[in-house]
Amino acid sequence: MQAQYVAPYLKRILNRRIQVMSKQLKDTLNLPRTQFPMRGDLPKREPERLARWEAEDLYHAVQEKNKDGNTFILHDGPPYANGNIHMGHALNKLLKDIILRYKSMRGYRTPYVPGWDCHGLPIEQQILKQIGEKIHDMDPIELRNMCADYANNFIDIQREQFKRLGILGEWETPYKTLNHSYEVGILRCLEELCKRGLIEKGHKAVHWDPVFRTALAEAEIEYQEHTSPSVYVAFELNHVENYEFLAPVKGKRVQIVIWTTTPWTLPANMGVSLHPEFDYVALVDGDNAYIVAKELAEGFQKACHLEDATVGATFKATGLDRGTCKHPIFPEKDSLIMLGEHVTLEAGTGCVHTAPGHGADDFIIGKAYGLAVFVPVDDKGCYTSDYPEMEGTFVFDANDKIVKKLVDEGKILAVKPIKHEYPHSWRSKKPIIFRATEQWFMKLEEGGVRSKSLDAIDNDVQWIPKWGHDRIRSMVERRPEWCISRQRSWGVPIPSVKSKKTGQSLLLPEVIDAFIEFVDKEGTDAWFTRELTEMLPASFVGPNGETAADLEKESDILDVWFDSGASHIACVEMDKRLTDPPVDLYLEGSDQHRGWFQAALLLGIGARDRAPFKSVLTHGFVLDEKGYAMSKSMGNVVSPLDMIAKYGSDILRLWVNSIDFTNDMGISDNIMQNIARAYRDVRNTLRFQLGNLYDFDYSKDAVPFSKLEALDAWALHKLAELVEDVTAAYENYEFHRAYNMTTQFCTVTLSALYHDILKDRLYTYGADWKERRSAQTVIYHIFDSLTRLMAPVLAFTCDEARAYLAGDCDFGDKCVHLEDWPIAPEEWKSETAEEIDKLLNKVRPMVNEKLEALRQEKVIGKSIDAALTISSDANDALLNLMLKYEKDLPELFIVSSVSLVALDSEQELTIEAKHAEGERCPRSLRWVPTLQESEYGPVSPRCARALANL
Repeated sequence: MQAQYVAPYLKRILNRRIQVMSKQLKDTLNLPRTQFPMRGDLPKREPERLARWEAEDLYHAVQEKNKDGNTFILHDGPPYANGNIHMGHALNKLLKDIILRYKSMRGYRTPYVPGWDCHGLPIEQQILKQIGEKIHDMDPIELRNMCADYANNFIDIQREQFKRLGILGEWETPYKTLNHSYEVGILRCLEELCKRGLIEKGHKAVHWDPVFRTALAEAEIEYQEHTSPSVYVAFELNHVENYEFLAPVKGKRVQIVIWTTTPWTLPANMGVSLHPEFDYVALVDGDNAYIVAKELAEGFQKACHLEDATVGATFKATGLDRGTCKHPIFPEKDSLIMLGEHVTLEAGTGCVHTAPGHGADDFIIGKAYGLAVFVPVDDKGCYTSDYPEMEGTFVFDANDKIVKKLVDEGKILAVKPIKHEYPHSWRSKKPIIFRATEQWFMKLEEGGVRSKSLDAIDNDVQWIPKWGHDRIRSMVERRPEWCISRQRSWGVPIPSVKSKKTGQSLLLPEVIDAFIEFVDKEGTDAWFTRELTEMLPASFVGPNGETAADLEKESDILDVWFDSGASHIACVEMDKRLTDPPVDLYLEGSDQHRGWFQAALLLGIGARDRAPFKSVLTHGFVLDEKGYAMSKSMGNVVSPLDMIAKYGSDILRLWVNSIDFTNDMGISDNIMQNIARAYRDVRNTLRFQLGNLYDFDYSKDAVPFSKLEALDAWALHKLAELVEDVTAAYENYEFHRAYNMTTQFCTVTLSALYHDILKDRLYTYGADWKERRSAQTVIYHIFDSLTRLMAPVLAFTCDEARAYLAGDCDFGDKCVHLEDWPIAPEEWKSETAEEIDKLLNKVRPMVNEKLEALRQEKVIGKSIDAALTISSDANDALLNLMLKYEKDLPELFIVSSVSLVALDSEQELTIEAKHAEGERCPRSLRWVPTLQESEYGPVSPRCARALANL
C-alpha cells in the first residue's frame, strides 16, 4: 500500500474501533429508562383516564376512604342551566375541585353535590328567543314544560362539560331547583319566614323590566351608560301672597325649579321635595322669580342662561311645607311641597321632582305625606289611559314629546342631553323603569334580620379576601327590604291567595303547608293544575272567616335568588350526604356579594337565626388578554371547551393554579402557551425522575436518611420546605403561590441544579453503589411528594406519572387521588442542607463565571473539562466549609477536579479555572491523571470499578 493512503486508512480503522468501544461503553451506563411519554397528548389521553375513574367510581372511593374523617363541606352555588359553560364556569368549578381534592388528601370527607339554578327569567328568556311575543299569552303549564325541558337539556350538556374538566362529584344525583324535593325546601323556608312575620305585601316602587314585564331585584341590575334629556322644569307656586318670606319678590311669578333626567315620569308627579335645613333663594329675572337651593344657584343660572338674575329673597324651605304648586302636565292638578332628608346638593337645584309611583325615595316621602301612588304606566312600559295624550306610547319614546310640549308652554328653562350611568336589566340588557306595583317583600328592619346579618358578617364569617366583608356589609346595611315576588310563570309559585270578600292578599303558613304536600308528589305545577279547594282541608278557615271557596290563587312566583339562597335548607339540610349548616365554604364570583351570598345570608338569618356559611371565598372575572370583558360582539370570547380541545384539561387547571384568582384575570391563547411551557417543564421533571428509578425498589434499595450523600440531604431539605410552604398556601387558598413554588422547584432546584448535578452519579456509578442509591432514594421521595402536591391541580398527569412508577404503564392499581397529602418528616431538615446551600448559592455562581470565560476562549467545551484551584485565608469560613465537603465539590461544580489551598496570608477567596490535565475517560467524560484498562478499553479508575461489577 502506498504511504499516502496508510495514514487515512489507519485513521478510519481507529475511528471505527473508538465508535464500537463507545457504543459498548454507552450500553454500560445507567441511562434513564421509562415509557412515560415525553408529550402529554392530553386532549387524547385525558378522556381515557376519565373513563377509568368513572369505571372505578373514583369519587365514591375517595369518600369511602375518608368516611371516618372530619367533614369539609363546600356548598356549590348553582349556575344557570341555559347554555354551554363559559370560562367563568370553568374557573369556578376548577377552584372548587382543587380545594376538595386537597382536602380529601388531607383526610377530610368531602361530599360535593353540584347544583343548577333552573327557574326564572334566564330560562324564560331563552324560550322567548325561540317563540317570540306569544310567550306572554301561553298557558302557564305549556310554558313551564318548555322551560323545564330546556333546563334539563342544558344540565345534561353542562354536566358532561364539567366532568371533562376532571371535576369529581355527585354528578348523577345533583341538586336542581326544579326538583320536587328542592321546591319543598324553598317553600319550607318561605313558610318559616311567614311564621316569623317577615313577609308582607306592599305597593312600592321597584325596578321593573318592561321587556320581560317583571319586577327585578338589586342583584339583577347592572349599570350602563345611557343618554337622557336633562331638563329644568318650573312649577308655579300657588298662593304666593301667603308666604311672608317671599314679600321681597311680591308681584313676581314665583316658580320652584326641579331638575330631572326622566321627563317621562313628570305625568306621575305628585309633589316637589325640598330639604328642611338648606338655604333657598328666589332668583329674580324680569317678571319671574325662581326658587332653587342657594348652593346650587350659580350652576342653575349658568345652565339656564340666567346669569343676570339677582337674589330677591333667602329663606329656609320649612315655610313652604305642605304648600302647593301647579302640576306641569295636568292643569287641573296641584303638586304638594314636602320636606325630605333625601334631597342632596350633589346636582340639580335642591328641589326634587317627586313621583311616588316611579321612585324608591319618592315612594317613602309620598307615603309619609299621605300622597296617592299614581302610576300611569303599564307592565310593558307604555302609558295607560291615565295619560290619554300619550296612551300606548313607550315611556322612553315619550321623553322628547313631553319635553317639546313643556318647552312650548314655557315650563322648561333648559334642556340638554346627558350621558350617565343608568340601571339596566341584566337579562334584557335594556334600561329599566321604576314602577310602583304590589309585591311581596321580605322585611329586613323588622324582626332584626338586617342587624343580625350585619353582626354575622362582622363576627361569624371569614371573608376571603378581606375586602369582601366591607363589600357585602355596605350592601346589606343600605338594603331597605327584599322584593321576593316576580310576575312570571316559570318558577316556584308564591302560594298566596286573595280574599274574594275583602280583596286582601294573604300568605298563610297553613296554605303553604297544604301546597307543600302536593309539591312533594307533583311539583309546583300543582299550583296551576289543582283547584284551591283540592289543596285546603275542609276545616280551613281564613283570618276573616274565609273558606277555600272564598279565596282565589294569586300568580306571582318567587325571585330566583330566593330559590338559590334557600339552598342551605333545600339542599344542605335535606341531603343526607351533607351535614347541617353552617357549611365550611361558599365559593363564587365577586358579583355574588349582591347575589347568592347575600340571599343565602338573609334567608339563613331570617329562617334559621344563623349564617349558612363559615367562610366565603370570592374570585374575580375572567377577561381577555388586554383586560377587556369577553363578549361575542367584540370577538374576544375564549371558550374553555376550545382550550381543552387544544391543550387538555390539566393545562387549563394549571392556569387556574397560576393566577391570583381573587382579582380579575386574563386568558388568551398566548397566555395558555406560556402555561403549556410550564407544564412541559413539570412533565419533563417527572419523566427524568421516572427514568432514573427504573431499577430502584424502595423497600430494598433505599438509603437511610443518616447515610445520604450531602447533596441528597440538601435536596430532601428543600423538598421538606416545599411541602410545608405549599401546604400553607393551600390552607390559605393562595394557589398561585403554590404554583410559583412548585414550578420554580422543578425548573431551578431540580432541573438546573439537583438533576443536572446528579447525572454523572446516576449514569456512571455502579448500579447498586450506595452513592447512586442515595440519589435514587431522594428522587423517589421527591417524585412521591411532588406528584401528591400537584395532584389537586394536575389531576390527570400526576395519576398517570404514578402509574408509570408502579408498572411503567398508563394505569396503576392505586389512583393518586386515593393517596394522602405528603408530610415532611422532621429528619428531612438538617444543618447539612444549609451548608450545601452556601456552596451552591455563593461559590457555584463564582465558579460558573470562571468556566464561562474559559468556554468563550474555547479553552474548554463543557464544564467537566475544567479543573479548579480555590484558595483563601486559612481562617476563611467559606474555605473551611469547602474543606469539609472537599470530596463533593467536583460533583457540585460539575468539574473534573477541585484543589483547595489554605493560605497563611490574609487573602480573599480566589478561584482559578483551567483545562483539566491528564486523560479523558470515554465513559464518564471526566479527566483523570491516568486511565485504567478494562474489558471495554481504557477508562477512569472509578469507571473500571463500575464495569468490573457488571
